[in-house]
Amino acid sequence: MTKTPTNGRSLLSLRDLRTSFFTKGREVRAADGVNLDIRSGEVVGLVGESGCGKSATALSILRLIPNPPGRIVGGEIRFQNHDLAQLPEREMRNIRGNKISMIFQEPMTALNPVFTVGNQIGEVFRVHRGMSRREAFEASVAMLEKVRMPEPAKRAREYPHQLSGGMRQRVVIAMALACEPDLLIADEPTTALDVTVQAQILALMDQLRRERNCAVLLITHDLGVVAEVCHRVAVMYAGQIVEEAPVAEIFAAPRHPYTEGLLRCVPRVDRPTGGALAVIPGTVPDPSEKSLGCRFAPRCPHRMPHCTEHEPELLPIGESGGRVRCFLHHGVGEEGGAPNPPTLSP
Repeated sequence: MTKTPTNGRSLLSLRDLRTSFFTKGREVRAADGVNLDIRSGEVVGLVGESGCGKSATALSILRLIPNPPGRIVGGEIRFQNHDLAQLPEREMRNIRGNKISMIFQEPMTALNPVFTVGNQIGEVFRVHRGMSRREAFEASVAMLEKVRMPEPAKRAREYPHQLSGGMRQRVVIAMALACEPDLLIADEPTTALDVTVQAQILALMDQLRRERNCAVLLITHDLGVVAEVCHRVAVMYAGQIVEEAPVAEIFAAPRHPYTEGLLRCVPRVDRPTGGALAVIPGTVPDPSEKSLGCRFAPRCPHRMPHCTEHEPELLPIGESGGRVRCFLHHGVGEEGGAPNPPTLSP
């Protein structure tokens, strides 16, 4: 992992982003007040359980939420002095795949089975760079070579089903990086890949990021991947970010009980033989039901009465720029003080 970028100016700023899906008279809040900043050249990990709102947040940035049933219901998506939430669709099409690109979770569904690999990468160059078909094909072969695809000219003439999983993922990365985007969103980019190919893909992404100084939002549930490639981590639970801090700080001293629980669930080589994996008791709250207090309170081992009555805010803590949404660290106001925060260890 490279050193954290020192440029303090945000490339992307999410402010109170709220995205909901409306089905059968219910509002399912997928992203509920998300606040996050990403700087140029920085890799930010977004982690959490399945269904916590990670992918919905990513799709909201690109305005790809299917409508109906979903839509962005509030907040700002500030990118290079523009609020993407308010841009006309025509201007958003100029940003997608050009200024902001996305690596989707499953490359086989992200690629069109009836077009060759070279044709699909070339479309990016034709749409955003105005190249001819011949120029776009040559540029596609060059991109496949950059992502270390064996026999790039041959592979460019093949169809997705003719490639292995690792090769298809390289094609998706080549498409995402074709126009040298300022922000790359990677949604579970190594899912279903074996460990060796996963390491190759992560190393490739990091090399291309450093060469082009693009920012990366890495969405994953794999904390091992986060430790390997990220500068900062944002932990998401039930549609909200509950903790954000530099990656080393998250692993050394997690502050939110949910972050602590996630780290305890990671398999460890020093676990006693036959020892059971730790689990977080309870279940994720129904996103269609409104709750008064902290959303993690029903599962939290440090729960206080105040936690079930009031919702904590995501507030700064420490000197590293970290933030945490928890009364254990920010108190409960004038009516009653919180006890001394317990020591949370991974």
